[in-house]
Amino acid sequence: MEDIERDWDKPIQDAGIAAKASVIVRVGMLDLGAGTGSFRVREMMHRIAYPLGVHVRADVNLTDIEAACTDGSGRITEVVNLPTTGVNTERIWLLEHFADWFSVNLGTGSMYHRETKVSDGLMQHLDMRDASQVSADMAKRLREERHQARVAERAAASDAAVEDHEAALAGIAASDAAAAAGADARSADDAPTEVGETVIDALVKADGHGDDARGSAEQLTMPRTSRTRLRAAAGERTRAWRERSQRPPKNGYAEHFDHVGDAGAARKTHEITVRDVHKRLDMIERRKPLYSPALSGLASACACASFVFLLGGAPYDMIGAFVGAGLGQWLRRRLFAHHLNQFFVTFVCVAVAAFACVGTLRLIGLFNPVALQHDTAYIGAMLFVIPGFPLITGGLDMAKIDFPSGVQRVMYVMCIILMATLAGWMVASLVQLNPQGFESPHLDPWVNCCLRALFAFIGVWGFSMMFNSPQRMCLVAATIGAITDTLRLEFVDYGLPPEAGAFLGAMLAGLLASAWRSAVRHRLLPPHLGYPRICLTVPSIVIMVPGMYMYQAMFHLGQFETLLALDWAFRAFMVIICLPIGLAMARVVTDKSWRYDV
Repeated sequence: MEDIERDWDKPIQDAGIAAKASVIVRVGMLDLGAGTGSFRVREMMHRIAYPLGVHVRADVNLTDIEAACTDGSGRITEVVNLPTTGVNTERIWLLEHFADWFSVNLGTGSMYHRETKVSDGLMQHLDMRDASQVSADMAKRLREERHQARVAERAAASDAAVEDHEAALAGIAASDAAAAAGADARSADDAPTEVGETVIDALVKADGHGDDARGSAEQLTMPRTSRTRLRAAAGERTRAWRERSQRPPKNGYAEHFDHVGDAGAARKTHEITVRDVHKRLDMIERRKPLYSPALSGLASACACASFVFLLGGAPYDMIGAFVGAGLGQWLRRRLFAHHLNQFFVTFVCVAVAAFACVGTLRLIGLFNPVALQHDTAYIGAMLFVIPGFPLITGGLDMAKIDFPSGVQRVMYVMCIILMATLAGWMVASLVQLNPQGFESPHLDPWVNCCLRALFAFIGVWGFSMMFNSPQRMCLVAATIGAITDTLRLEFVDYGLPPEAGAFLGAMLAGLLASAWRSAVRHRLLPPHLGYPRICLTVPSIVIMVPGMYMYQAMFHLGQFETLLALDWAFRAFMVIICLPIGLAMARVVTDKSWRYDV
């Protein structure tokens, strides 16, 4: 700590290894606490370490990081532990922009986003509550500046072309006057070099500014031999002029170079002190959730009610799930604010959600006895606790041969599911429920397909809000989810096994998320819509997690119906493992770092 305090106001490039390691490890800790996988945490730490000249060897698990950092002159090992784990997609997104801001200012260029000014603007306005709107405003301002620059360039080129065209006409007029003074046709072809050079220089300038001036000059009436020689000389001078006019490298940023077009020049750097870096990390860490407990509860209610429809539930099932899931998520956010144990909170909130769902249907049953027949609805009310992020990232960690982190995440998922299903089973035992599954309403296939797309959109949007995604990110993820989940269900209706449907749905979600990100990088979409893949893919496939299968396995196990419990458990297992495999396959297809073992 004394070493860090001594270097607190130094440029971070000149600080000691302790100060550099404090930044590297803290970035990894914030990324890990946001719910991302160990492979991405390592990538982020290496991205911060590279411009500092530090080599990092990090072991990342579910809630702790052990990192050894060395810069050639010193070595330090840091160990950090998180008290718990959670999901915060806004933080994952902001840390990407932080990494680009950090790298660009230290002269190594951006990695995640092409428009570095958007990242810089975000880092300067982290005190704003809606960072997504800040990035959108920055992108709009950049677009307007580019448009104004293009208009100014065109106006300047047009003025220069007009002036050069007039100069060309004046030179031609001078040549004609000399020829009319008594030179014959032969001597006109060999006109004085001084006049010819004047004409050629004028045409070369006109050629450099636009095709209009060149075309007009070439249409002037003059002998054929003169025109041929004039065009040849103009072409040589034009090529020389273009070679002399250096341009920045393609896809490069002019502000990174001391001399325009000099690829070997050193990039400009800005002094960032250790204090500056930690100040921005403080602001990212202390950002309040985007949504209040009430809004989070509403999102949970919409997501679970949509989930029930996609599972084949009827309107009464959706109503019960809406009330139970909304109340359960609201209570969970309230209890988490007091830092209570996750497993205790999960058990209590699932029990409250199940009781609320059953009570709602009992109340409706006083007016319409049909509602009393929907015993399975309370399963839909429990689905808000599905740990989709650690489930998917655990599978992706295993795909990257990181088994310690992957196994820990899967075990964490199993513990959450165990507590949730145990609470649901106890409620079912107390109120004498016997869930037999949802009975799908008979709808026209086209109507059913449209409703599936609608409720898949609403469901993914709700889960994205629960993960603290900004609204623009929610809408992008919801669009991907609406496409992939609808196709998955349609394929299953036509006889495709549910496991294969889950694989195809997850793979398509990964491909669409990669295509979206690539479109942003190639400026086909605005730069502020460049979101991390994991923030788009996981919410879009969480709705594919077989929550009902897992609960049925626990319910039958509680009834000591072992064979049925194993049947449902293996069905759930097969679908669950196909989801991360599908995402991993999409990454292998679109990402070289996943395609090769390096």
